[in-house]
Amino acid sequence: MTNRTAFVTGASRGIGLACAKALAASGARVVLAARDTTKLEAAAAEIPGASWAELDLASPESIKAAFAKAGRVDILVNNAAITKDNLALRMKKEDWDAVIATNLTGAFLAIQQVLHGMMKERWGRIVNISSVVGEAGNAGQANYVASKAGLIGLTKSIAQEMASRNITVNAVAPGFIETDMTAVLSEELKSAMLGRVPLKRFGKVEDVASAVRFLASEEAGYITGHVLDVNGGMYM
Repeated sequence: MTNRTAFVTGASRGIGLACAKALAASGARVVLAARDTTKLEAAAAEIPGASWAELDLASPESIKAAFAKAGRVDILVNNAAITKDNLALRMKKEDWDAVIATNLTGAFLAIQQVLHGMMKERWGRIVNISSVVGEAGNAGQANYVASKAGLIGLTKSIAQEMASRNITVNAVAPGFIETDMTAVLSEELKSAMLGRVPLKRFGKVEDVASAVRFLASEEAGYITGHVLDVNGGMYM
């Protein structure tokens, strides 16, 4: 990945930061993007040669500004996402709109920002981070599940549009991964979740980052429109 620039959203922590580190270790110059500039600056300091850009995926203006700062992008990792969980019966429209705006519309607008440059170079890698729930569904997360399922459809459509330009578009669908977001769950819930995982362990952020690094590599040049599950067998 030498001389390639990778732009990773939601990169201040968790899966996004792990992806940025994995891509940097493979020789890419990485640009970390997220809303929290304090965490971003600290995260970028952990990676030699990395830079960062403030990014709010709910704001088209913020998206344009962040990508303008980054310059040419060869590899885009759409990882940033939010949750606003509730049962469908009680879900407020603003909570539906906020999750779709960030997780799906924001990812689409980010893709739009990099396509012209990738088409000019006739090389590009786009990796969208979906979720096991985008494939299997999950009670209480209609908005989040719809956004992650939508990402899979978006992946397949853009893959078909861009294939002739040597731009691959794939998705990674993580299962239950140990992150700050999952650390707050009760032991009872964690135990119930673990019972659904054949490999009998939760994933690590590095498991997801390894899949992203592969799909962004030259070796994955004949793979496009694919959803790579990283879920320990939780969904098959």
